[in-house]
Amino acid sequence: MPRPDVARLSGAQRDLLLALAGLALLMLWDSSGLDMALLRQVGDADGFAWRNHWLTAGLLHQGGRWLSVALFVLTVAITLRPFGPWRGAMPRERVWALGITIACLVLIPLLKRHSLTSCPWELQEFGGVARYVSHWRFGIGDGGPGRCFPSGHASGAFSFLALAVLLRTRRPAAARAVLIALCTVGAVFGLAQMARGAHYLSHTLYTAWLCASLTALSWQALQRPASRALPLPHHRPAD
Repeated sequence: MPRPDVARLSGAQRDLLLALAGLALLMLWDSSGLDMALLRQVGDADGFAWRNHWLTAGLLHQGGRWLSVALFVLTVAITLRPFGPWRGAMPRERVWALGITIACLVLIPLLKRHSLTSCPWELQEFGGVARYVSHWRFGIGDGGPGRCFPSGHASGAFSFLALAVLLRTRRPAAARAVLIALCTVGAVFGLAQMARGAHYLSHTLYTAWLCASLTALSWQALQRPASRALPLPHHRPAD
């Protein structure tokens, strides 16, 4: 069976394949048991030593929220009056960036609110009352309070991936720099929350996947009407 020529795929097709590949990797991670293996390195029957530490709970959790606020203010400012590397972004692209950012910031907490998954610090193994249940066992509670999936704190970085996508075609080097910075911040947020027992590492990975997939696919959808709107060449009728 011939393999698909990736070079011939459209941008939308490539992004869709990447989203599906990311989801497959998340499913493999969920079945690997690595979530619990990592948590056992930072927690025990007495809980998590990093739960209330000034670095994880203070600087990276509380301080991280202020960084997210600053990123949102930056996104609004770019939407209203682009500057720096975003100066060449079209109005409809800037409005899209603000819209998809808000969508991600709303979606992740909304999913958390209806989640049956409890935080790791609620597990019996770490001094709580809940038991571990796979994220893919939909509708099955773990005996705890739930409302802990996916990671809301990590969304404070991953929700702003549109800032990198805006630069994707015009300023690729700047786009890579912004992307690396946002992913680094999101990863640090996620690791800090895992060390505190507030989230499994997979919660951060799911948040990253959701925000990246929504941002990339909606960007591709935004580009299609623009390409279709190009005027057709005018031909004079033959004499």
